[in-house]
Amino acid sequence: MSPATTMATSPRPGADQDVASAGAMQPLLDARGVVKRYGKFTALNGVDLRVMPGTVHSVIGPNGAGKTTLFHTLTGTVPVSAGRIVFNGQDITREPDNVRVRRGIARSFQVTSLFGNLSVRENLRLAVQGAHPSGAFDMWHAPGRRAGIDALVDTILERLGLHARGAEAAGALSHGQQRRLEVGMALAARPRAIFLDEPTSGMGVDDLDGMKALIRGLATDHTVLLIEHNMNIVMDISDTITVMQQGRVLVEGAPAAIRDDPRVRAAYLGNMITGGQR
Repeated sequence: MSPATTMATSPRPGADQDVASAGAMQPLLDARGVVKRYGKFTALNGVDLRVMPGTVHSVIGPNGAGKTTLFHTLTGTVPVSAGRIVFNGQDITREPDNVRVRRGIARSFQVTSLFGNLSVRENLRLAVQGAHPSGAFDMWHAPGRRAGIDALVDTILERLGLHARGAEAAGALSHGQQRRLEVGMALAARPRAIFLDEPTSGMGVDDLDGMKALIRGLATDHTVLLIEHNMNIVMDISDTITVMQQGRVLVEGAPAAIRDDPRVRAAYLGNMITGGQR
């Protein structure tokens, strides 16, 4: 078991009823004792993580804390060395990533991966078709269900604020718009939970507010698990924050409690003094 400390403090303003309802439910994601070893190096050392439905749950920590490795194990990109992962009541510990996608887990990555020469709309259309087995082998032909696909693409474009740019090549978008499109590609799988790995990385100041509003809005229909380096965004939009250090959970709680916790300050300060690696 990890040495996490759970703090019962108030959630973001205006969300008391939502969080109270979530508290009466079972966690959508329940990871217990997750260990990941690479030879003699232990990247994750007994991590516990419980993510409630309909919330934004952020994972933060200094470089080398194990955040991205945790995402890899939860989404099935790499296998765990030990531990158990349950999603929506199903044990997914040994399931590959493509099966987890069908169960309702989607993920965006730190590095944008788009078809730059295709239009924004076509990127999303391919993502919608490829997200499920029935469309995976018909990606370059107009399927009979094209109307339904187009409707979903339109919905995602509106949510991203990119409907007016739908006909443009994805490569012509600004970096911030490409990051939003990357989130849209994950949404194309119609997931229950969406994992976002540093979605504001490299983003200019002008794009930050749009991404922040997008992520917060996702919790209306999805559960969001977020790795983010921008602490202002994390504190503004998170319901729960888990702080990691050296492959373990250091502390967990609501934003106000995390902001004032001396262990969190020490973890970041220590990393600044000694240096660290992702």
